[in-house]
Amino acid sequence: MELIAGDIGGTKSWLAWMAGETDGMQQLRFEQVYASAAFATADDLIRQFIADSRLTTVPDRLLLALPGPLHAQHSTLTNLDWTLEAADMAASLGIARVRFINDFQAAAAGVATLTAADVVALNPQSTEAGGVRAITGAGTGLGLAFMLADAGGRYRHYASEGGHIDFAPANALQLRLLERLRAAYGHVSWERAVSGLAMNDLYRFCCAEKNTAPPDEPVDGAALVARAAAGDAAAEAALDLFIDLYGSWVGNVALLLQPRGGLYVAGGIAVHLQARMQSPRFMAAASDKGRMRGVVERTPVLLVTNSRLGVQGAIATGFAMS
Repeated sequence: MELIAGDIGGTKSWLAWMAGETDGMQQLRFEQVYASAAFATADDLIRQFIADSRLTTVPDRLLLALPGPLHAQHSTLTNLDWTLEAADMAASLGIARVRFINDFQAAAAGVATLTAADVVALNPQSTEAGGVRAITGAGTGLGLAFMLADAGGRYRHYASEGGHIDFAPANALQLRLLERLRAAYGHVSWERAVSGLAMNDLYRFCCAEKNTAPPDEPVDGAALVARAAAGDAAAEAALDLFIDLYGSWVGNVALLLQPRGGLYVAGGIAVHLQARMQSPRFMAAASDKGRMRGVVERTPVLLVTNSRLGVQGAIATGFAMS
């Protein structure tokens, strides 16, 4: 069986071509990462990947993990101007079986592929066998999924659009941020405050707080880190604010799902800011939940450092397709 599995992101798309052998082993034939915005459609991306692979075999299955809500195998992506329909894609590409899942559902499936070397404990508590698991993370956007063990102890994965629930400020500074974001966007979700897309807004907000002029060009996460390292006080404040907000969000997930089987934090931003994520500031913000502080403090929180998590979960899901 020939499978193309992909983790599609608002910024980059990670694709892998896998062969399933008769003995149950899997073989990686080709793997590539692309800038998502370089392609007008998902079909164009897959065609380019197949061409770049130079393989003469025909894929039997295509499994794509998508950053957006799904309905009847149709999706309009949240942070990428693509609309996908599985049946249309199968006909267009000549692939017999095409299926979509949510990107954080794939990340949840990928948790089972992780080793001890792929995670760092942010809150080192014991995990509970069969306990609820959750995975959340900031990349271009903000994702959330959860996992429940069935009677046989096998985890099943469930998508959500939790990153789009209403943002709630925890203090006066964050209340001023909410007011600024509401003036710009109307509805303010957590994704507006905790994501790669939010970095520019956080920096400009901190510039305003410190009465300094922001640059004319937008500032992404990498530029923000560089500015902070160069002594930019507003950039440093923006990164501190981001860690506070991210921690607060993770604490909310801990209360919402009580994931005693592990609360996994994934996404490229967490890896790039690993030292800040491991600082006491992050868990202090996560645990700042008043009477429910103890619930968060008892939750095992694990940072995923494996950048292939999403595509590994997509591969596992693709091979498990019925």
